[in-house]
Amino acid sequence: QVQLVESGGGLVQAGGSLRLSCAASGRTFRVYTMGWFRQAPGKEREFVAAITWTGSNTYVADSVKGRFTISRDNAKNTVYLQMNSLKPEDTAVYYCSFKSGDIQYDIRNAYPYWGPGTQVTVSS
Repeated sequence: QVQLVESGGGLVQAGGSLRLSCAASGRTFRVYTMGWFRQAPGKEREFVAAITWTGSNTYVADSVKGRFTISRDNAKNTVYLQMNSLKPEDTAVYYCSFKSGDIQYDIRNAYPYWGPGTQVTVSS
C-alpha cells in the first residue's frame, strides 16, 4: 500500500502564493505518477497537475497553466505544487494522488491512492 500526506494548505488573499507538499510512504513502483486534484463545494473532483517519475513529464490543467508548477524530490518521494497568483476560484480541498505507470495521468479514477486532502482558501 501507499500512504500519502499533504501539507501546506491555508488561507491567503487573492494574488498570493502557497506551496503544497505531499510525501509518499510504503510501497512504491518502478514507474509511477503523482498528481494533484482539487474539489470545490458542489463540484466534481478535477485534475490540477501531475508528474511522472521516469521522464519527469509534467502536466497541468488549462485552468491553472502559467500559475501553478508541479515538481518532485526523488529522494524523498515527495511532490510539490507551487501555486502563484491565486484566485478565489482556486478555493478547494486539494488532494495528492499516486498511481503506477505513467499514463492516464489526468484521469481521476485511474488513481487508487489518495491523501486526506488539504484545504486551500483564497479570499477576495
